[in-house]
Amino acid sequence: MHNITRPTIAGLIASAAFSTLISAPAFAQQKVKIGFITTLSGPAGIIGEHMKNSVELALDHLGRKVGGLDTEVIYGDDQFKPDVGKQVSDEMVKRHQVNFVSGIIWSNVMLAVAPSVVQAGTFMIGTNAGPHELAGKLCNELFFTTSWQNDQTPEAMGKYMQDAGLNDVYIMAPNYAAGKDMLTGFKRYFKGRITDEVYTKMGQTDYQAELSQLRAKKPKAVFVFYPGGMGISFLRQYSEAGLRGQFPLYSVYTVDEISIPAVKHAALGQIETRYWSPDLKNPANEKYVSDFRKKYGKYPVFYGAQSYDGIMLIDSGVRAVKGNLADKKGLTAAFRKADFASTRGKFVYNTNHFPIQNFYLLKAVAGPSGQDPVMEIQKTVFSNHKDSYSKDCKMKW
Repeated sequence: MHNITRPTIAGLIASAAFSTLISAPAFAQQKVKIGFITTLSGPAGIIGEHMKNSVELALDHLGRKVGGLDTEVIYGDDQFKPDVGKQVSDEMVKRHQVNFVSGIIWSNVMLAVAPSVVQAGTFMIGTNAGPHELAGKLCNELFFTTSWQNDQTPEAMGKYMQDAGLNDVYIMAPNYAAGKDMLTGFKRYFKGRITDEVYTKMGQTDYQAELSQLRAKKPKAVFVFYPGGMGISFLRQYSEAGLRGQFPLYSVYTVDEISIPAVKHAALGQIETRYWSPDLKNPANEKYVSDFRKKYGKYPVFYGAQSYDGIMLIDSGVRAVKGNLADKKGLTAAFRKADFASTRGKFVYNTNHFPIQNFYLLKAVAGPSGQDPVMEIQKTVFSNHKDSYSKDCKMKW
């Protein structure tokens, strides 16, 4: 595999293409080239590692060939920065001439990358970030995602907390595109009193000042969105400050298979909403979770499940056009059918190329003796839930 750690010539050299050309007529010399961008350095690198590992597992399951063709994946590190992500994607599209750009954790990075990728006539297959702009006015025939629109998951938590009759809720998120979408989504379905709405610095790891302010407000409950390392820091400090017993904490993308091994018992009893969980019962997910644990010695996380699905989606499209990567209309039509075995079970696209999917209530419960807590599905909050921005997308199909 290529690895792009900085958008420089030196960081873009090394390659690893899989040998043996297949003997398909007309397109025998074609090779699928995928540029996969994620965060591979710094505290957020743990998320990128999970995504990269799941891409590798998907390739294993496909016999290291996407759509039956030899495949080359070029990994790029956005370093948690929109400008670096844009430079890496430009290098992939212009120099390496990839057929697909995929990945991307952060919505501010996605907003810097996706418009230029599709403008260049290249497919963008997102596997995490779901900013509302790309679901609405900036939707595009060449943009698909295998994750969700940012607002959807907190919409499910807002509905759950509304139905539970909670009130005086203190809400918090990092101050960037996804953080704003998450709190917007929560408020769309939660109609009770908001005690305060607080945005913290992106990448912040010390929340002592904010937790003091929270304690003074005496809310009945707290809702937060803190992914990756931010979530690990927040959960630890919330527990150490003795707030878990005073102010029940509800969250999205904070308590997961990345943060649980770091915070251990501080995760027990925590409630989240998500579209996916390791215990989701369908053949593709059971194979994915089992093989991921065998290969990497730990549970996969949703970032990985989405990335695995992204490769499987690309595979389904390339197969449908019989390896003719120049047939972009054919690829778009094939992707819209989503004819692949997804880790979430049934997979259906809305007209804006964002999934229509179920969202579940999950709880962190005690794992097997001597092991970390695990997330378990408690119930379905939304069935076949569409995002709130598809009406602003002008695509018709």
